[in-house]
Amino acid sequence: MELIRSFSVDHNRIVPGIFTSRVDHLGDYSVTTYDIRLKRPNREPVINVAAMHSLEHIIATYLRNNPEWKDEVVYWGPMGCLTGFYLILKGNRDSSGLYDLILSAFKAVADAQTVPGTAPENCGYCLMHDLGMAKWYAAEFVEYLEANADNADIFEYPKTERLVTDDGRHFFDS
Repeated sequence: MELIRSFSVDHNRIVPGIFTSRVDHLGDYSVTTYDIRLKRPNREPVINVAAMHSLEHIIATYLRNNPEWKDEVVYWGPMGCLTGFYLILKGNRDSSGLYDLILSAFKAVADAQTVPGTAPENCGYCLMHDLGMAKWYAAEFVEYLEANADNADIFEYPKTERLVTDDGRHFFDS
């Protein structure tokens, strides 16, 4: 079975940032999946599960209520590895074009007084939230994005030479 694109990226070299993961063309329109990476995979601790859950609720609510973007948002949700989120938008924009949106979404976490959608009828596990830690992770990511705004590495997946043997096996350089 062929590896999907997100499993084909060298996770040992990814830095936090905003990356285009894939573009799917669906007839007359396209949708793009973006990798919003907060942590360096395999090199630093992942995001606490309760904080990740709270970030998901707060930022999904922010994005779906943003007047400029709400009609473009298809999905916002956590990565299974707990190092970031996936954002799926209608259309195909360069990842650097999302910088202001992602920065403002994570800055909005600081203003949250509560986590939206945490009543038992609204959430699959309403007891697993941590607003304080969500604010901490969001502030950390905002600081990182602001410090690296001019760094192209936060918008492009790391490139790596992958040698392929005659029998189709891949060798990785990292």
